[in-house]
Amino acid sequence: MKDFVKMTLAVICGLFIMGILGFILFFGAIGTLASLGGSTPAIPRSGVLLMDMSKMQISEQTKDTDPMSLVRGEDTRAIGLWDAVRAIGKAASDPAVQYIFLKADGLNVSGIAPVEELRQALSEFRKSGKAVVAYTENPATGSYYLATAADKIYMGSYKGGMNMITGVSTQMIFLKDLLDKLGVNVQLIRHGKFKSAGEMYIKNKPSPENLLQTQEMVNSLWDNMSAGICESREITRERLDEMIDRLELNTPEDFLSNNLVDGLLTTEELKEKITDLAVESRYSDVKMIQFHDYVAANAATLPTAKQKIAIIFAEGEIVDGNDKQEVAGDRFARIIASVRADSTVKAVVLRVASPGGSVVASDKIRAEIDLLRKDKPVIASYGNYAASGGYWISNSCDKIFSDPSTLTGSIGVFSMIPDFSNTADKLLHVGVTNVGSSRHSDMYSLMRPLDDEEHAYMQKSVDEIYEAFLGNVSAGRGMSPEEIDEIAQGRVWTGSDALEIGLVDELGSLSDAVRYAAISAGDSNADLSNWNIATYPKPLTSLEIMLETLTGSTDALAGTPFESVGRAFRNWDAASSGKVYARMPYVITVQ
Repeated sequence: MKDFVKMTLAVICGLFIMGILGFILFFGAIGTLASLGGSTPAIPRSGVLLMDMSKMQISEQTKDTDPMSLVRGEDTRAIGLWDAVRAIGKAASDPAVQYIFLKADGLNVSGIAPVEELRQALSEFRKSGKAVVAYTENPATGSYYLATAADKIYMGSYKGGMNMITGVSTQMIFLKDLLDKLGVNVQLIRHGKFKSAGEMYIKNKPSPENLLQTQEMVNSLWDNMSAGICESREITRERLDEMIDRLELNTPEDFLSNNLVDGLLTTEELKEKITDLAVESRYSDVKMIQFHDYVAANAATLPTAKQKIAIIFAEGEIVDGNDKQEVAGDRFARIIASVRADSTVKAVVLRVASPGGSVVASDKIRAEIDLLRKDKPVIASYGNYAASGGYWISNSCDKIFSDPSTLTGSIGVFSMIPDFSNTADKLLHVGVTNVGSSRHSDMYSLMRPLDDEEHAYMQKSVDEIYEAFLGNVSAGRGMSPEEIDEIAQGRVWTGSDALEIGLVDELGSLSDAVRYAAISAGDSNADLSNWNIATYPKPLTSLEIMLETLTGSTDALAGTPFESVGRAFRNWDAASSGKVYARMPYVITVQ
């Protein structure tokens, strides 16, 4: 018996010690991996700048590599749009860069707007006299659109490649029939006939207004993309639509015969082409400069200018509190206040890439922006989204630049309270009795429907917030509330359409907004070499990313048709019932 106890204790002690050692070794390895991102990569004296889009994720801000992704063997780098565009601009005058080789397949972006800005940067690069050469094997709508910025597009000559150039589409998911079977009654209170957020829970098909705005939005996105493709490849819009609608693009030969690519190459022929363009005798002599290394080396150059232009990146859902990965109201209010207090900051660009969210958080941020504008010029730049709450926080800026494919507007609000009483009674056979101190103390319990008085109370709250939304847009845009109401009602507009109705001032990129900020601060030449471009908020470190990954939850809907719905409402929970939101109903991605 003594031996058994000794052995048991020995095993327990051994497991405890191994656990501690494993913990130390794990975090030591993570620390080592995290430290890899801290060194500045060496760049060859002369080489080809390789932009392999499958190896990078274009986000609003450059972020440290997630150590857990390195553990999994993944090699995708999160590169900020501003850093990417700035690096392409630097490469144009850098004698070390011979030309850009763009591998467009595997494009990893969150929407069309960043592709437009990258495409514009590549077009500007070509003005230096240096070439951009693109290569594709499995062209998709977004990746091919980016590739058309190149001087030449080559395609793999191999059979079996997959053509995914099919235009622009989105899926509208409706859950009413399913929720009816589960006994769930979603009570949606909204203002705006186009405000379709939440509509998926109360209908089994889109309302006419929702279908109209979605169709026109998709058409506008395709108009912008197809215009760039047709101009670059010297084909008509009618011919491009005909090829896509008739499914004429199947084999590589189809792309070549229709002037969508300039040549078909095997891997060896591609290497020969790269070698010839680099003026080398052998492919092994060609030095490839990885784009993420070039971005890192460029970002490591310390700015010498003391005067600053601040770029505040408002990327993500607008939420209450201090969340580190979203546009949190309290955290962003502090960031904006600190920028206002910094005397070296002479102008500010508010970069918005948000579909909206909490009204309270939006109003907090808007209040700080208005205070900031009293001290410094504030220019807005719109990315993928600047809709609902994203438009709320930014419409009063001194000037608004928008990408053509930005989704903006969505001036409307809603509240949503589900009722699970039938689910508990008829599906789960659970009896629920509410006991409260007051007549309406259980109205947010989710276990009974709202009565008429409570519904009217919620509708009044939503209506008042909508009127406040109209009022702040009216003040920000210099239009009457009646004029705003005509184009509001929750309707989503693309940037190109928003320009025509006065919601934005000019179509332009983040770079255009930064140059305008320099002019607004007194630099008539908009020479950005005279400025220190400071970005806010500070991105998470590798260790912070790892901790967020370990403690966060995975998205169970990822990779399914319901992913866009899950992303849109991932921050909603039962405690949010009755809260009023200014938010778009979905999130759109592009390949």
